[in-house]
Amino acid sequence: MPRKVRAVETASGNEVHDNEKVVTRRLAPEVRERQIVLKAVDHFATHGFSGSTRELARQLGVTQPLLYRYFPSKEALIDRVYEEVYQWDTSWEKLIKDRSVPIQARMVRFYSSYAVVILRREWIRIFIFAGLTREGINSKYLARLRERVFLPVMAEIRSAYDLPAPTGARQREIDLELIWSLHASIFYLGVRKWIYGLPVTDDIEDHIARQVDAFLNGVPAALEHASKESARSKPPSKA
Repeated sequence: MPRKVRAVETASGNEVHDNEKVVTRRLAPEVRERQIVLKAVDHFATHGFSGSTRELARQLGVTQPLLYRYFPSKEALIDRVYEEVYQWDTSWEKLIKDRSVPIQARMVRFYSSYAVVILRREWIRIFIFAGLTREGINSKYLARLRERVFLPVMAEIRSAYDLPAPTGARQREIDLELIWSLHASIFYLGVRKWIYGLPVTDDIEDHIARQVDAFLNGVPAALEHASKESARSKPPSKA
């Protein structure tokens, strides 16, 4: 009798398992694709981009043919993961240029909102892995950052402190290096936490407010000094 009970239990278990397989197979295509993408995000954040598509499919819990049905190549899946993780909020650009708000408040609000997006495990780790092993994959994002954040922020700082716009490549380079210093200090919180495994502050917004305060208490003077140096270094005009 005990054997029969066990046999029934086993059969019941197999039936449930088969039903689960049927449910999995019958997922709507968009749901299945979403499931693959989210698993791929976690996989790439953990392991990087190395490994074959066969190994990737095994890690994602799908067959290789099923993976290819949704993504014809590993590159296509990586591109989709990149789109998923590195989404852009266009409201950031409006906030940066909203002169009805003081520049310091604007910068704190922007970087606080931006930090919520970038200081996540998958964002930081995939970005680092991509920079190391996927040549050029980060270039598009960094170009967007330069055009939609770095240059507008520095233009707004110059306007707020009555400083002239940069007139040459050297001054634009100075602007970019200065804003990179602030941006990198915030990004590095994520590196410390998700790459080095070090503790970071829980109060990110207060930390950003202090960083912005320090930045704005030094950068306008540095820009003014750089402009004067640039003017002195220009050769005298010929009569």
